[in-house]
Amino acid sequence: MNEWFAKVVSDFQGAFIEGDRWKLYFQGLGKTLQIAAGAVILGIIIGIFIAIIKVSVNQRSNSGKCPLALKILEKICDIYLTVIRGTPVMVQLLIIYAGIFVTMTDGTIAAIVGFGINSGAYVAEIIRAGIQSIDKGQTEAGRSLGLTSGQTMRLIVLPQAIRNILPALFNEFITLLKETSVAGYVAVQDILKMATNIQNKVYNIAPLMITAVFYLVLVIIMTQIQKQIERRLAQSDRR
Repeated sequence: MNEWFAKVVSDFQGAFIEGDRWKLYFQGLGKTLQIAAGAVILGIIIGIFIAIIKVSVNQRSNSGKCPLALKILEKICDIYLTVIRGTPVMVQLLIIYAGIFVTMTDGTIAAIVGFGINSGAYVAEIIRAGIQSIDKGQTEAGRSLGLTSGQTMRLIVLPQAIRNILPALFNEFITLLKETSVAGYVAVQDILKMATNIQNKVYNIAPLMITAVFYLVLVIIMTQIQKQIERRLAQSDRR
């Protein structure tokens, strides 16, 4: 037991302490958070755009006044959702990097775009479901006040929908954070890539275990933030 513990301590020191290797983990962590944050922003933008198009087509089709251009946009969105949700994220990432950003030595932009496009497909369905969960009377009330369809969506429907979909969105963000671990395949020095580089020098699994702890801590922090936000929203609802 003592020998095993001593080996664990030695492996940890070699993988984290010696040669100031801990700095490499935090450099990689910064890159991971940069990719995740950029992808989240891009995913939300894409998701809101697609969700609004699909909801608008559904509403206008019921009234028989849906423009042809809007229907074409919806078909394009359907193709996008089918392709993105039906193929692995790593394959999408490699295609984007090899097809568009291959000349870049750092694949950070490719990773942000790739993960953002992938996340957008899932965020779109989450937001669409959230919008459709809002009572139609809210939209009618907005229109009766003289608001346009866009103003009603932006000022009345979306704020209420976001409250409903917040848990699902946070779960998607947590999933996205963990998915960024494959960014090393497109020349990104993220935390996992840093860990594998160190592993090739120390010849043990300690770097991977350390990386797992980093990811676990990040997920725990995000989960706690989610719980705090949900608690505050619940308190405001009771008021």
